[in-house]
Amino acid sequence: MASFFADQLDFILFFYGLAFILLGAVCLSVARGERGSVPWMILGAFGYVHGISEWLDLSALIFSDSPAFAILRTAVMTLSFVFLFKFARREAIRRDFWVTGRWIYVPLLLLVALGGYLAGVNGANVFARYVVGLPAAEISAIMIARHAREVTLRERHWLYLAAAGFVLYGLAAGAIVPAVPNWSLDVFNYDVFAQWTGMPIQFVRALIACFIAFSIWGYWGQRLVSDLASTRYAAFQHNQFYRTLGALGVILVVGWVLTQVLGDVYKSHIEEESSGDISLIASRLAAETKATDGMVKALAYTEAIDRVVAGGSSARAKAVLALDAIAADASDGYVLGRNGRVLVATDGGIVHAGDDLSRTRYYQMSIVGDRGNHFEFDVLDNAPYYYASYPLRESDGHVTGVVVLRKSLAGFERDLKTFDRSFALIDGNGVPLVTNRAAMRFRPLWPLPTKEVQALALIYGPISGAPLLEHEIETSQWTKFDGNRDFVQRISVVHGDWSLVVWKTPQGIFASRVLGIIITLQLTIIALVYLVGRERWFHDNLQLERRLGLEELARDLDHRAATDPLTGLFNRRKFDRSLAVEMLRAQRYGTPLSLILFDIDRFKSVNDKHGHQAGDAVLVELSRYGAAHIRASDILARWGGEEFVILCPGIDGTMASHLAGHLREGFNALNHPGVGTVTCSFGVVEFNPTDSAQSLLARADAALYRAKAKGRDRVELADQPAKEAAALLAAK
Repeated sequence: MASFFADQLDFILFFYGLAFILLGAVCLSVARGERGSVPWMILGAFGYVHGISEWLDLSALIFSDSPAFAILRTAVMTLSFVFLFKFARREAIRRDFWVTGRWIYVPLLLLVALGGYLAGVNGANVFARYVVGLPAAEISAIMIARHAREVTLRERHWLYLAAAGFVLYGLAAGAIVPAVPNWSLDVFNYDVFAQWTGMPIQFVRALIACFIAFSIWGYWGQRLVSDLASTRYAAFQHNQFYRTLGALGVILVVGWVLTQVLGDVYKSHIEEESSGDISLIASRLAAETKATDGMVKALAYTEAIDRVVAGGSSARAKAVLALDAIAADASDGYVLGRNGRVLVATDGGIVHAGDDLSRTRYYQMSIVGDRGNHFEFDVLDNAPYYYASYPLRESDGHVTGVVVLRKSLAGFERDLKTFDRSFALIDGNGVPLVTNRAAMRFRPLWPLPTKEVQALALIYGPISGAPLLEHEIETSQWTKFDGNRDFVQRISVVHGDWSLVVWKTPQGIFASRVLGIIITLQLTIIALVYLVGRERWFHDNLQLERRLGLEELARDLDHRAATDPLTGLFNRRKFDRSLAVEMLRAQRYGTPLSLILFDIDRFKSVNDKHGHQAGDAVLVELSRYGAAHIRASDILARWGGEEFVILCPGIDGTMASHLAGHLREGFNALNHPGVGTVTCSFGVVEFNPTDSAQSLLARADAALYRAKAKGRDRVELADQPAKEAAALLAAK
């Protein structure tokens, strides 16, 4: 599990940063809607800056890190914690808690600087988390929980969840800190947490950040639901929350799978390339030793060598030994007797006649009848050597001595110095002795017990430097090698206990995984833009529907206020307003204006004989007929009971009388079910500039009364008063 998460650390850091960017976006949305309330804007700034801080860590992991970049990353992280601290402080001030002044930031930042002075960048990181991040997160949790008491029950639940998230985040980000070598202040660090849980703390922090972001979003959604008080919007917000949660979950899972697939494709390429490289180096090493192995075997069957073991002349044996050493490109050669002493040796070598080599490994292997092969590093020459030995036998097979050739591997090492893949030949303890990376020589690959290190120091000199690996590699593995995530491969060489190791920091694998991360980010942005846009569209649509509904209601109320509920005609109130407007227009422009007042003859008898419903039906039918047979500019209104009035702008009394006559004839032709025909009497009056609304209606009423008096079912036109006409002419 730990190695799996270690391979996914880049995507975890991306997820971590994305979660805080989402938190920042949510808080800014809340801030725009809750002006003057909780300082959500500052909390949003914390989210954005902290998300950027995590993406800077991702950049350092993917590309490369440097002391300056490490300082920048720590500074940005500290700034994010300062924003969180400021949020907590501002909220405490808003609630009338006693808080320190702004000077508090100075000692806090000085403590962070002290951590950097004591233990470098990691020390500053640790102090920033301890003295700023941890208290800021916990105080923020308290303030959010206090704010929860002031909102509705449903909103309160979300804020309590957000407060709990900040409590957990304070512990995860403020109490669990990076490991600092040889420092006792990082009590509970990343490594300890990973050992206990099998996962990196960044993954836990990312989950907590998502939890906080969705909790605050849930609170804001519930707040909008409360403001709109719409069951449709409440259902939409509920579904939108889970749609967003599900969409982001699917995108992140798909993005992780895509990132993993792209990374695995490149990893398999790296592994194949590594296998080819290590096979190539092994073949090159085998070629170096093969000639020596063949020549030492040939020497074992040379007569001159056999004779020197039997006590013959050494001159001939020495000459043969020297020639064969040259042929094998060996540094030197020698023959050992049964007792392990050198009988003859080539000139210029480190071995001389009479030397006792009975304790050497190659002698002990060959004296019992086996081929001897051995790699060794000569600290005096500062060069590696390969020893090949072979037993000398009598005719009966009895071993009488050993012949040895020693070959320098300096040429092999020199030829491979330009090889682009790092490699090392290591001894059985994991100490590189032949390598094309000079800084790696004598630096153990994996941790060794102190006694072994001391013993190796007696052979090679000081063994310095921290181990390059956390543990011994048997075959091949993706692991951390000298601080980098490398593919390390190890195989045993043909002879001896030495091994060949190759490793490489594959930048391409991160480039492949970054492509997956970028695609995931793009899909996330597209999904969020769509979902947020959809929410905004639904919210605005609902607001528009409400506004249109209110406008329609207002129009309906205005219509009802101006309309007779039975006939649908204008009522007396509407007619009075229209009459005042038309009178002013007639006076200003000198245009004619007439008014027709009519009622139904003997309408009481209709109600008494046929019932009020039949009477109402007669009123409705006459209203429909009248409205259909007047001009569009005329205004027909129910004056009251069975009385109606028509306002006729632009025509004089004579033309209005003709209109009344047509209406009378049309009314007489109507047959009302259950009632039969009814008649109407009409009083017509032409507006005089001296008229008021009351006098005009009074004259129309007088004309109607005359029509009634003359037998009903007729039209009477009111005369213009002569005095008023004379006064009008005099005024003109």
